Formats: sequence, C-alpha cells, structure tokens
Amino acid sequence: MTQRSGLPDLETLNPEALKALIVAQHEQLLSKDAQLLHKDEQLHGKEEQLASRDEEIERLKLLIAKLRRAQFGRKSEKLDWEIEQLELKLDELEASRAQQTAASPSPMVASAVNRATKRARMSLPAHLPRETHKILPKQEACPDCGGALKPLGEDVSEILERVPEHFKVIRQVRPKLACAGCDKIVQAEAPSRPIERGIAGPGLLAHVLVSKYADHLPLYRQAEIYAREGVELDRSTMAEWVGGCSRLLEPLVETLRRHVMSAAKLHTDDTPVPVLAPGRGKTKTGRLWTYVRDDRPWGDATPPAVWFAYSPDRKGEHPQAHLREFRGTLQADAYPGYEEIYKGGRVTEAACMSHVRRPFFELYEAHKSAVAKEALERIAALYAIEEEIRGRSAEERRAVRTERSKPLLESLKKWFEETLVKLSRKSDTTRAIRYAQDRWDALTRYCDDGHLEIDNNAAERSLRAVVLGRKNYLFAGSDAGGERAAALYGLIGTAKLNGLNPEAYLREVLSRIADHPINRIEELLPWNLAVKIAENPSRAA
Repeated sequence: MTQRSGLPDLETLNPEALKALIVAQHEQLLSKDAQLLHKDEQLHGKEEQLASRDEEIERLKLLIAKLRRAQFGRKSEKLDWEIEQLELKLDELEASRAQQTAASPSPMVASAVNRATKRARMSLPAHLPRETHKILPKQEACPDCGGALKPLGEDVSEILERVPEHFKVIRQVRPKLACAGCDKIVQAEAPSRPIERGIAGPGLLAHVLVSKYADHLPLYRQAEIYAREGVELDRSTMAEWVGGCSRLLEPLVETLRRHVMSAAKLHTDDTPVPVLAPGRGKTKTGRLWTYVRDDRPWGDATPPAVWFAYSPDRKGEHPQAHLREFRGTLQADAYPGYEEIYKGGRVTEAACMSHVRRPFFELYEAHKSAVAKEALERIAALYAIEEEIRGRSAEERRAVRTERSKPLLESLKKWFEETLVKLSRKSDTTRAIRYAQDRWDALTRYCDDGHLEIDNNAAERSLRAVVLGRKNYLFAGSDAGGERAAALYGLIGTAKLNGLNPEAYLREVLSRIADHPINRIEELLPWNLAVKIAENPSRAA
C-alpha cells in the first residue's frame, strides 16, 4: 500500500492514534469551511456596496437631468449651483468606482463593476485626422518551420489622443502574416495602454488630469470645452479615466513619499478642503497636508519634491502618522497637533517668521500702527540677509547668520519686551508679540543651522494650487476624491519644483508606467525623466 504525502502509514497506527488523526483532519476541514464562508461574506458585502454606489450614480444622473429640464427662461443662480454640486459628486463616485475596479483582486467583484459600468463603445469622430502606426511582428520568418510569411489580414484599433491645440486619432494597425509553408499565423502583440481597453492615449489622460488638478477645471466643464472642438467626451467616461490613472500612479506616489520623508528637514502645512458628507447632502471639512523637501537654498543638489496627504479631519494623529518615519527638523506653524511629534527628540521644531510678520502687516494695513511698522522694518532686515545668502553653503549661511542675524534677533526680542509693557493685554498687537515670544527658541533655531530656512514659505507655496482649486470646484466629492487629489497634487507640484511642464511629465509617465518594472519605479520620478522629456519635445509639448 502506497503512503499518501503528508500522512503517516495508516497500517501502523493503533486505534487511539487513528482516532486522533481523524479528529485533527476534521478540525482542519471545519477551519477551511469557516475561512471560505468568511470570504463569501466579504465578497457579498462588496457586491452590495457596488450595487448601492451604482444606484446612487443613477439617482444623481436622473436628478441632474431633472434639474437641467427645469433650467428654462431666466436662469436661477441657486439652481446652477445645485447642478454643479451634483455634477461634482457624480464625478467623484464614478472615479472611485473605476479606481476600485482596477484595485480589486477578486475577478467576481471586478466583473460586477464592469457589468455596472459597461456601455456602448463610442465611435471616434470621423472628422479628426488619423495617424496610422503599423506594428509588425518581430519574426521575419515562421517561428515554427522557418517559412516565408505572407499577408493574411490585420486587426485595427483606435485611440483618441490629444496633442497641443487639437485632437487626433492614432490608428494602430497590426498586420497578420501567414506562413506559406505551414499556415502558421504571426502577428505583433497589441501595445499596452495606460487604461486597459481604454480609448484615451497618455497625452489625453495627462491633459484631463492637469486640467482638473492644476488648472482647476471640473470634468463636466472639460466636457463642454471638448464638445466645442467637435469631440463628445462623456463626463462619466473621464471620471473613470481619473480613477484608473489614480490607481496606476499609486506606486509612483508611494516612491515620492519615501523620497520626501528621507530628508533631514521638511516644511509642512495644511489647508481645509470641503468634502461632501455621504447621505447628508452637506459638506464636512477635510484637510490636505503638504510635506516639502527643498534644500536648494543651501546649494544642495537633491531634487526637490512635495508629497500631499488627505485626512477627513484635523486631528493630530494624522501628521503623527505621516511623519512616523521622519527624523530631522520640521518647519511648521504653531498647530498643537505637532507637539506630540516633537516629544522624544526624534523631530526638532523650527518655527516660521512669516507667521510672526503676518499679524503686524495686517495691523499696519488696518490702522497704520507705528508699532506694527517698526516690527515690519526689523523683520525686513532679517529677510534682506536671507536674500543675500540664498544658494550659499550651509556652513557659510550659519556663519553669516551668527554674525549679522543674531544681533538683530536679540534686539527684536528686547524691543518686544519693552513694547509689551506699554500695551493693553487684550490688544491685537499684544497677541502678535506674544505669538513670537511663546516660540522664540524654535523661531531663532535657523541661525544655528544653515540647512534651515527663516520661514515655512516653501510649504505655503505648495498649497496655492489647492486654494485656487477650492475656489473653482468648491469641494471634493468624497474622502476617496480627497485622496486622489492629494496624489495628483504631489506629482504635479513635484514636476513644477523640478522645472517641468506637469502635463508633459504625466504624458511621459502614463506612456511608460503600464509596462514599467515595479522594482524600478523610481525611474519615473520627475527628475529622472527630465532629460528624456527635454530630448523629445514633440512628446513634451
């Protein structure tokens, strides 16, 4: 009798040992059954979530159509606003659905989403110019018998692409060749696309992403613009593109995060982002956090970068989680949530002189206050020194600051103390002085370290795009939409810091990333693609 793999020889077991073996095997079967049942329950839960989301998307589409029919005669500004809000929410839901489809490891869940999103493939406009790319097989002879190859037919697919100023259609023609000797058919593989089976080329995808996140054009407004060019792009289709691209870019964003967090000094700040609260028809306040690595002011050649993170609220646990791997100096404002980070000495605090200057500037603008004017003049003298030493080595900056900035700071501190006794305790000027005094050590730390800056303006500059976008599209459609925005703001902001056109950069990334080895993903960071983009201006345009 042969012995089964993994089992003892049953012929040699006594009755007690045989019983114990049967019990053990029974327990294993029960455990496997429980695991399978748990997986089935999880799958059922995901399918219910997808069904609920699909119902919400259809409900929103019907509501938007109803509101648009109500727009006759003199337009109501309130009605226009309501339609815009619903359009934005619909964008976010459909982008989330596309992103979940790409991320789902379960074929059953993915197929359920595909069934929900499946729609008739639109025909590409006949009036657009066509550009044909022939993709020939690598084999020059039959790979089976070595015979000559003869034409048999061809497969043709089309991609809608965008180049500066106009759209065009790229026809990908893959001739089929047949062996004259053995009828073997040879054909080149279809080139991969950024979004599998999608009709959008990398240039069009890059344009949609940059228009949304850098130029602050919501998808429904982009659809109106493209329609004027004779190209009907459904807003929901573009939302799926955004979700698919977000999923595709996740490894690159994670690589960017690691680069930023490996710095010895970071700038950080945050800004509110209104976010739709599910089921309430109202907005809640989320936050976008920025973390900037930029050591160019002291002559370092490390590429600058910015990483954004989204959180549904402003609790201190969020920056604490973001900075869990960081060791060094953090230049930030006086937000209490950072206090826990500074405990233990892993992270050192450096404050921001711009936050000291700002209330004095507002006081001078409002009241022409003599105290505020003198404070501004004293702070301006410190900034004049920084302007002179920008770009010099860290050691040289430290030496100049020790010689020239420290005496000015000591004089400013003494003047604050003398001025304070002459003011009311509740005045705005007193509050402005107290703000500086309460964080004086962190405020003057830059004098002892040439790697640090006098202020946190690097972080504030990175948030300008967010503030402009917030004015245009009012809110993010969901927490997932906030996370997508954070990812794209980081890539776009880093491209700008490295002197690249963000649309040219994303075009290059999206043309490569689907086939790029994951263990070499850092090759797609902006500074590593800068030379390639410069060498190929037609792709960068």
